[in-house]
Amino acid sequence: MTPALEAILQDGPRLQPGEVWLVGAGPGDPALLTLEAVRVLAQAEVVVHDALVDPRVLDLAPADAERIFAGKRGGRPSPAQRDITERLIALARAGRRVVRLKGGDPFVFGRGGEEVFGLAAAGVSFRVAPGLTAGLAALTATGIPATLRGANQAILLATGHPAPDQPEPDWAAMARLGQPIVLYMAIRRLAAISTALIAGGLSPETPAAVIASATTVEQKVLVSTLAGIADDTRAAALSAPAIVLIGEIVAARGALAALAGRVAA
Repeated sequence: MTPALEAILQDGPRLQPGEVWLVGAGPGDPALLTLEAVRVLAQAEVVVHDALVDPRVLDLAPADAERIFAGKRGGRPSPAQRDITERLIALARAGRRVVRLKGGDPFVFGRGGEEVFGLAAAGVSFRVAPGLTAGLAALTATGIPATLRGANQAILLATGHPAPDQPEPDWAAMARLGQPIVLYMAIRRLAAISTALIAGGLSPETPAAVIASATTVEQKVLVSTLAGIADDTRAAALSAPAIVLIGEIVAARGALAALAGRVAA
């Protein structure tokens, strides 16, 4: 380890007794953790972690640190969000050094906002360590530029699985924008979402892709069209965790692969 790297891992705010750090675990591959995440995990007495966190990331916490599973998986029995937040509050009030380890970035469809509001209301000290969100990392990891001059001027991040008490996203409005759409938690509702986007004016031939288990050894990529993506995903038996991308930038992956192959040849 170089002195510069050692200094980064040693310097910075320390995790204090009675404090909760929300830490982003990144998109999957432990190598994509931030150095801050590594540094804070090494100080944890308790790690409250999501379902999709790689075991190698958990191993960065001290061996005697308590590990508490708090994963939420669609369609399966999961801890209620209120119970998770109350558990964090109770651990902090007991004087523990707590890391709340969340996949991706804590504030991007990770319910991190709900948790920090709960902690703040309870008077619990907290910090947030950003993480690389899967919605963008999945694109980069598979050769798809999230922004490409001449192709798009924006990119939309949206959930495909709104909370039960929340309205359906305005798919027609998204379709009218004509910009690429990155969907989290959308696999189970892909047919309905595709139908809504087409009804909103998006061409059925719009390129679409599903990236499953992005950045891990299990990573799989399926490229199709908006009209065919739901059936093709079902036929390929792809499942969560997965990111869905809809937009012309999907085509850049094939074009880039063709050029790279020609150079290699």
